[in-house]
Amino acid sequence: MWKRIALIIGIILAATLAWPARAEEQFVLTPPVSGALLRAYEDVGTYEAGHRGADLAAHPGEAVLAGAQGRVFFVGQVAGTPTVSIDHGNGWRTTYQPVIATVSKGQEVKAGQRIGTVTGGHCAAWCVHWGLTDGTRYADPMAFLSEPQVRLLPHGAQPASRPDISSATTDAGFTGLPVNGRISSPFGMRMHPIKRVWKMHNGVDFAAPCGTPIYSPADGVVIEAGYAGGYGYRVIVDHGGGLTTSYSHLPGIEISVGTKLKAGQRLGSVGTSGLSTGCHLHWMAMRDGTPFDPMSVYGR
Repeated sequence: MWKRIALIIGIILAATLAWPARAEEQFVLTPPVSGALLRAYEDVGTYEAGHRGADLAAHPGEAVLAGAQGRVFFVGQVAGTPTVSIDHGNGWRTTYQPVIATVSKGQEVKAGQRIGTVTGGHCAAWCVHWGLTDGTRYADPMAFLSEPQVRLLPHGAQPASRPDISSATTDAGFTGLPVNGRISSPFGMRMHPIKRVWKMHNGVDFAAPCGTPIYSPADGVVIEAGYAGGYGYRVIVDHGGGLTTSYSHLPGIEISVGTKLKAGQRLGSVGTSGLSTGCHLHWMAMRDGTPFDPMSVYGR
């Protein structure tokens, strides 16, 4: 009996001591709703199926609060689910779904400010799916609470360390967006509209009529132009420094490999080739081959 109690105390102390000291300027979050944790964050590979957020119990119409001060980054539908995300100015964003927004894109919000209300669609019971991302990686938002939760671990298991918030990076320099259209699906986790699996969406989708011109947002050289399976007709542009962008689901190819592009120069048009549900552009950005949120490149 006493050995079991001592073991439990030891596990709790280990989890507590493993927590890094918090400086005053360190990133701290508060839960968007007061409900219990229904499903925890799962630390899985970038493109593996998994649960890259925390599900918190909620009730219909409950107010959803900003986890920290920031600026509203996105308000809209992600694969049919109403979503809000907030940019906290340190390279990281919190995401909230399914949430009917009461804020608008670009609006400044304070920690604890109401940003929307809970609606149904994610859990069997009502809940808020709360995420944390820097546009490339995902992290457990529950790990950044001012009063972190203590959970018992299996014998021999080690508590997961928090990601280094200071290591989040964003790129800058693109002078505009590649197409005139609305964002229909941002970068990040979503329910795939065709395969119906929860997986990473490695770019940003812009809904626009087929034939709408697509422009290069920066100088570059075309390094690929052709058909690419589910991406349909695709053009890839090298902008130097390890940065490339790609443009998928085009109706065909109207530019050749080796073409030097200037910022604002046309490279194709919107189509629906490949694995697509309608006319749109799938825009990707990659740093040394690793996809990240192209909107972090856009100097908005």
